Amino acid sequence: MTEPTVFKRTIMCGDLRQSHVGDHVVLNGWIQKRRDLGGLIFCDLRDRTGIVQIIFNEDVPKELFEKANRLRSEFVVGVKGIVKERQSKNKDMKTGDVEIFVEELIIYSESETPPIYVKDDDEVSENLRLKYRYLDLRKNRMQRNLEFRHRIAKITRGFFDAEGFIEVETPTLIKPTPEGARDYLVPSRVNQGLFYALPQSPQMFKQILMVAGTDRYYQIVKCFRDEDLRADRQPEFTQIDLEMSFVDVNDVIEVQEKYLKHLFQELMGIEIKTPFPRLTYDEALERYGSDKPDTRFGFELKSLTPFVKESTFPVFADAIVSGGEVRAININGYSNRFSRKDLDKLQEEAKAYGAKGVLWIRVGDQDITSSFNKFFSKDELWELANVFDAKADDLILIVAGEKKVVFDSLGFLRREIAGRLDLLDDMKYNLLWVVDFPLYEYDQEAGRFTAMHHPFTSPRIEDIPLMDTDPSKVRAMAYDIVLNGVELGGGSIRIHNKELQKKMFKTLGLSEEEANNKFGFLLDAFRYGTPPHGGLAYGLDRLVMLLCGEKSIREVIAFPKNQAAVCMLSEAPSVATKEQLVELGICRLKDKK
Repeated sequence: MTEPTVFKRTIMCGDLRQSHVGDHVVLNGWIQKRRDLGGLIFCDLRDRTGIVQIIFNEDVPKELFEKANRLRSEFVVGVKGIVKERQSKNKDMKTGDVEIFVEELIIYSESETPPIYVKDDDEVSENLRLKYRYLDLRKNRMQRNLEFRHRIAKITRGFFDAEGFIEVETPTLIKPTPEGARDYLVPSRVNQGLFYALPQSPQMFKQILMVAGTDRYYQIVKCFRDEDLRADRQPEFTQIDLEMSFVDVNDVIEVQEKYLKHLFQELMGIEIKTPFPRLTYDEALERYGSDKPDTRFGFELKSLTPFVKESTFPVFADAIVSGGEVRAININGYSNRFSRKDLDKLQEEAKAYGAKGVLWIRVGDQDITSSFNKFFSKDELWELANVFDAKADDLILIVAGEKKVVFDSLGFLRREIAGRLDLLDDMKYNLLWVVDFPLYEYDQEAGRFTAMHHPFTSPRIEDIPLMDTDPSKVRAMAYDIVLNGVELGGGSIRIHNKELQKKMFKTLGLSEEEANNKFGFLLDAFRYGTPPHGGLAYGLDRLVMLLCGEKSIREVIAFPKNQAAVCMLSEAPSVATKEQLVELGICRLKDKK
């Protein structure tokens, strides 16, 4: 009788429990490790659900025992056996109460010694992990992350389906629109000299779906941006994208709060309170120095400008004369945790955000001192400390300069210090909305206003006259959802009036010809009846990362790129052949010389 090609599995490794004792089971998986004790061979068998111990003893047929002797780490096998209660139980394993006495074994394939260990605490470099991603993904942590991501997608689809949304796929090859981040361009072979772009988002198509009467759209969609990478960015990423017709800001926010409440409950059994707090953009900056504030701890910003406006201290005087500000945070109760060396290091790190320096005041039981003692008397220092109702062991950190620099620097310092003090509770989920963003931001290099979000965001109705007179003061009907200092997603109510959309393009410095060339098909659609509409997009990768407790989105993407935007596994991007380029009508510069 020939050996079967595959054993038909009856249960997963990680699902075995004491209740299965006495059952005959069939398992498939990888050998995690093997221990030979002479007359006994112990192996840990692993699949994506977990690990269970299997045993071969000398009572089995000689052929089976010899086959078991061949087993090594990462061999792929199938086993048939009986579940028995484990004599030496392992409380650290879900299956630690049982073990499998093997009666049959099939070796599907053997493995060479792997270049990385398949275990969660392996300290191998990230590039090596990405090069051998198929081994890295065998780890329990990575399998858990992929399953977690799957569950989020499943819950998301179920929720929006129940809320009357329709999932519609939008094109992946679209028209290049060089606004904002750089597009990835795709040459057309059929129309040589012309290019598609990979979508940075489905923005215009989902708006057109609203014009088309779809009413409620959603999509879990791949998007692409050719931008510099960091821990929470990838050149290709996934969005939970949605759009709704006949809505205002409150309608969109209400549905999203309901979605997130449902997601946390279904996914993790956590009850989150709704409605979420709302902060205006200005308030978020004033209090936290960031438009994505982390509210799990204090250290809020306060202005010292009114108290030092007459000061001759050059750092303060120069900042105020040039239209800047003097602001500070109080690290209350933790002064003794920061040495001069620690403060010097924080000062160097703050320089990356434009700060010329970070000043400090230490409050003692009876005394007060600072890094600028020779410019301020004790009474003047106490006046500054009293702004914070400072007490013994408080440490006040001060930054002076241009407003954006002050906000960015203190925003960085408050979160960096909270991290060092272990105040960032991963089991605490502080969700909030930031609203009323500026519609425009001024690009000094380009010498013109640009859209803070995108050019389809609607201004607040009462601010429309300011588009002609003072664009810097126009507020957008935009909103971001923030979790623990990280932006989960953002959206806005869109412009649905063709003339207002043209006005927006004009304020951005686009001529009518340029606007029609880039966005003509959207403007044409607006001619035929456009409902008021708005929407939002979540970064799915970032959402999974945060809820998994990971520090990088690369840990929740199956095959990510590294920080140089290279796929270490497939070695993409790679060189195209000369024949491929000729077929596309493309000539490399070095070939042209």
